[in-house]
Amino acid sequence: MNDGSDPLTQRYKEICQQINQLSDKFGQPPPCLLAVSKKQTSEAIRQLYQLGQRHFGESYWQETEQKLNELGDLDIQWHFIGPLQSNKTRPIAEHMHWVHSVDREKIARRLSQQRPHQLPPLNVCLQVNLDGETSKSGVSPSQVLPLAKQVAAMSRLNLRGLMCIPKRHTDFQQQRHCFMQMTDLKSQLISAGLHIDTLSMGMSNDMEAAIAEGSTILRIGTALFGERQKNVTNP
Repeated sequence: MNDGSDPLTQRYKEICQQINQLSDKFGQPPPCLLAVSKKQTSEAIRQLYQLGQRHFGESYWQETEQKLNELGDLDIQWHFIGPLQSNKTRPIAEHMHWVHSVDREKIARRLSQQRPHQLPPLNVCLQVNLDGETSKSGVSPSQVLPLAKQVAAMSRLNLRGLMCIPKRHTDFQQQRHCFMQMTDLKSQLISAGLHIDTLSMGMSNDMEAAIAEGSTILRIGTALFGERQKNVTNP
């Protein structure tokens, strides 16, 4: 598709079209597109907002804080998707709408205690480490249900579901198998009486498999923004 628009606009339109086509192909409701805007400029975020994008994902608080100040006139839904440190939970609890990377009770409790009472409960997902990779955060699949019950009982949190960053596979069936595990975990939580509705799974390289398995939030960065810019520092 080449409608003469700039590259970011063109990529955004193509991805939205692709999401709808894949959802139709697999008979799934179209997932929410979460634009992974870490290390991208506020100008690029504002441009996507003007095209209709509302959900943006960030991983570093210092960078996020700057963007909140620069984009405060926009009703953006901000998602924190990076690893959580104990000393950064307060500003995240105070300013974000979603946190996808809760993986232990201590972090969840701090978020709940620090969430301002004038705001609605913070939407959270539990990050699952499907393959036991030491390089990644996340709770093991066997510990998902116990942690989910703890988080669901916290008054200032709204447990929405699960998130994962699986091992990188190029084979569609291998990708789908990973996401199938997440679908099974979600079913287990629902069977245990937990009211969850979210699977945050799928990125630029495996979005088709994620949609096939019922992803409700796709986290898309490179395919949307192109290669990350070098002028935004990583704190």
